[in-house]
Amino acid sequence: MDAELHGQVALVTGGGTGIGEAVARRLARAGAHVVVTGRRREPLERVAAEIGGTAVAADAADSAAAAALVGGVVEAHGRLDIVVANAGGHGFATVADTDDVAWETALRANVTTAFVIVRAALPALIAARGRVVVMSSIAGLAAGPSVAGYTVGKHALIGLTRSLARDYGRHGVRVNTVCPGWVATPMADDEMDAFAAAAGLDDRAAAYAAVTADVPLRRPAQPDEIAAVVRFLASPESSYITGATIVADGGAHVVDVPTIAFDHAGM
Repeated sequence: MDAELHGQVALVTGGGTGIGEAVARRLARAGAHVVVTGRRREPLERVAAEIGGTAVAADAADSAAAAALVGGVVEAHGRLDIVVANAGGHGFATVADTDDVAWETALRANVTTAFVIVRAALPALIAARGRVVVMSSIAGLAAGPSVAGYTVGKHALIGLTRSLARDYGRHGVRVNTVCPGWVATPMADDEMDAFAAAAGLDDRAAAYAAVTADVPLRRPAQPDEIAAVVRFLASPESSYITGATIVADGGAHVVDVPTIAFDHAGM
């Protein structure tokens, strides 16, 4: 453990699994007391016990629950320095196949969770001259097939980040977005298993290889690689960065799609 964030308090939504879990572990290693939150208590309590943090089951998109969560953190620890808005998911269909309920669910999961928890935390963040890291996706920069709600939500998070950075930078609050590509998390593993079955591939590893074949680094990220970016944005090392979108996708976003065929032809 280093002491970079010693004495500081961090709140991580969606902190029980995947990227959120890795972020919680990274921030704890940097010396922060980490409060992990999400809707499933069991994984939260496991992570909190292992990092010496606190687990609070709550719905980050619910205004009353978010206010109670933030109030409880400040009451218990006297401060809140870092919010990582990591909760997300849903929205995996085309526009024509997305009904009103699915649309509202996608926006609530991907946008409202971040908006509501950060809004609740703003007074504490202003008092601490704190930092917010919003977890978007390369789906916030481009569109994949049949993920309309997810894509709209992840694009909206970049707008939320910029608005927050614009309005609260004068109060010393920094807000940045991270856009990962494929990350080997339990959720992505499930997607790879389904893809492998549909594409006739041997296994999950073959599926990951297929979906990253045209990514310059030719592999998915590990959760701790994304967590390292979050730790940087939450630390004093990034003290003059706000409103930024940091892309951590192995280089996928720099690939010119119309020239992929040339690469496959060995030209």
